Amino acid sequence: MSESPTLSFTGERFTPECVREIWYEHWHRYAFARPLVAGKRVLDAACGEGYGSALLAAVASEVAGVDIDAATIAHASSRYAALGNLRYQCADITRLPFPDQSFDVVVSFETLEHLAAQEALLAEFSRVLTVDGVLILSSPDKRTYSDLTGFCNEFHVRELYRDELLALLKPHFPQIQLFGQKLLFQSAIWSLAPSGSAAEACTAAREGDVLQEGLAYEPIYYLAVCGKVALPADLPAMSWFGDREESVYAHYNHEIRKNMAAGAHIAGLEAEIARLRATIATLQEQDARHSR
Repeated sequence: MSESPTLSFTGERFTPECVREIWYEHWHRYAFARPLVAGKRVLDAACGEGYGSALLAAVASEVAGVDIDAATIAHASSRYAALGNLRYQCADITRLPFPDQSFDVVVSFETLEHLAAQEALLAEFSRVLTVDGVLILSSPDKRTYSDLTGFCNEFHVRELYRDELLALLKPHFPQIQLFGQKLLFQSAIWSLAPSGSAAEACTAAREGDVLQEGLAYEPIYYLAVCGKVALPADLPAMSWFGDREESVYAHYNHEIRKNMAAGAHIAGLEAEIARLRATIATLQEQDARHSR
């Protein structure tokens, strides 16, 4: 990776310098895709800053990163110039400048919801993929991302519900496996010795009297792995991702300590106010006696 200035984060394109929740969400998608692109020709559609294309290029045979913003492509081409199997190109991803069946895998994260021409986008992905190629894309669930929170992302043009996403994908990719993504606080127990057994997960209500198998949460985002004829045979049942510094948990603990300290300070101020009010009441009573 060559030295180059970092891109400013505007809220539209993620940069690797972002921290905590957004960092986890974006990097995990590429980490999830990485085993599926090993030795393959890959298109990273709407690659943005280029960090994800570079991550995939470490295992893929070749990677093309495409974005519509010329300044972003210039930055990526400079920052990741050391990777000989990686190239960046400025183009409209609804009109890709590649021949039919140019790629084995197309990845496109944080893209679909930013476009109105979603049908054209899927048609282009299908065109440039080989017959047995795989598409991996992300899409926020409109219900949990926007409806339940009341949040409105100014950069999103068309968010989809789960059934709308599937209806969009199926005409081009009959084979689909959906994965849910959501940032969670979990208690982790894992083997410190080699083990070939499958991962186990369970979810409990606060009371803890009912256990449900799996992670019984509503996803914020969907990751769809799609194929025209078949899906990869080695898709994981579960994927975990984190940073060694545990930045999200550290930030959470920092905020909790701040709140606790603020609570103690507020309690002290309230006690002082109560004392002053008592003093004022006493003085008012003494003044009333003297004025009689």
